[in-house]
Amino acid sequence: MINPIRLVKTFTELARIDSESFKEKELANFIINKMASIGVDVRVDISEEQVRGDTGNLIIRLPGKKSAPGLLFMAHMDTISPGRGIQPIVDDDVIKSSGDTILGADDKAGIAAIIELIEVLKCEHIEHGDIMVILTVAEEKGSIGAKNLDYKTLKTDYAFVLDGEGPVGGIIIKTPSQNIIKAKIIGKSSHSGISPEKGISAIQVASNAFSKMKLGRVDDETTSNIGVIRGGTAFNVVAAETYTEGETRSFSIEKLQAQTSHMRECLTESAKDFGAKVNIEVTRGFTGYNLKPDDKVVSIASEAIKKVGLNPKLVTSGGGSDANILKEKGVNVTNLAIGMVNPHSKDEAIAVKELEVLTKVLLEITKIVSQE
Repeated sequence: MINPIRLVKTFTELARIDSESFKEKELANFIINKMASIGVDVRVDISEEQVRGDTGNLIIRLPGKKSAPGLLFMAHMDTISPGRGIQPIVDDDVIKSSGDTILGADDKAGIAAIIELIEVLKCEHIEHGDIMVILTVAEEKGSIGAKNLDYKTLKTDYAFVLDGEGPVGGIIIKTPSQNIIKAKIIGKSSHSGISPEKGISAIQVASNAFSKMKLGRVDDETTSNIGVIRGGTAFNVVAAETYTEGETRSFSIEKLQAQTSHMRECLTESAKDFGAKVNIEVTRGFTGYNLKPDDKVVSIASEAIKKVGLNPKLVTSGGGSDANILKEKGVNVTNLAIGMVNPHSKDEAIAVKELEVLTKVLLEITKIVSQE
C-alpha cells in the first residue's frame, strides 16, 4: 500500500528542485522521468507559448475501465519566491525548510501525493476508471497554466484540485473572486539635488495613492493588497516611472467592483494632483464558487475522508486556485486541503502524517469513483 518512506523521499526530491513561476521545466522533466520509470506516459501541452515560460502543463493519463466515471486530480508545479535552493529538513516528523526559503509544500505536497497514488495503483493493480492528472504551470501568477488548458480535450466527471491550506479533511466549498490591478505611473525625471522642482516623482505619486487606499481587510467579505512596487533608477534622480501590482478579493461581486474602482480612483486622482500620468490595467484573476454539501464532488470527498478516519470539514477560504478556473469552465470540481501550514512564508511546513493521510484520501476517492 502507501509507502511513507517513499512518499517523503519523493516530496523532498521535488522540494529541492527550483521551480519558481515560469521556470518549471527542471521539475517537469523530473516528473516525466519519474512517471517513465513506472510505465506511465506524460504529455506536455502547448501552453508554454501562451504562458511564456520554459515549459507547459503536464498531462498524465491512466486508462481504466470505461464503465466508471472519469476522474481528474490537479496540482501546480510552480512556487513563489524565495523558492531557489530549498533545503527541506525533516524534524520530529515535520518537514520544513532551512529557514532561508519557502518549503514549496504549496504545491509539491499535492504532486508528491499524486505520484505516490500512481505508484500504488500501478504496483498493486488496483482497479480504477480513467484518471487524468494535470500539473499546471504559473498558478501563482494567476492560474495562467490552467487558463490555457485545452478544455475541449478535458473529459472528466469529477475533479479534485490539491492546493488547499490546513489539515487534510478540509474541503474548500466557497471562495471569493479576485481582480488584479496593475498600474504604471509616469512622472518626470530630474536631478534631485540641482533641480528637484523640475521633476515629478512617480514614487511619490504611488505613495500618495497608497496612503489613501483601503487596504488589508476592508470588510468581512473583502480584502485588498498592494504587493509589488518597482521604480526609480538612482538615488539622486527623481523617479520618472513606477510600476505597481495589487489585488482585491471579495465574496461579493458588487463589493469587488467597488473596491477595484476605489483603488483605480486613488491612483488616478494622485496622478492628477502631481501632474503625472497613470496607465491602469484591471483583469479578473479568478471567479469565486460556492458549492453545496450535497454536490457530488463534495460528497465523494467527504466519504473518502471519513474512510480514512477523519471528519470532513467544509471550508470557506479567502484563497483562490486552479479549481476556480475549472469551475468557470463547467467542471465539477472542488479544492482539497493538503496539510500545508503557513504557505507563502519561510515558516511553511507540512507534517509527514498529513502527506500520508492525503494520499490515502486520494486512493479512497479513486476507489469510490471506480465503483459508481
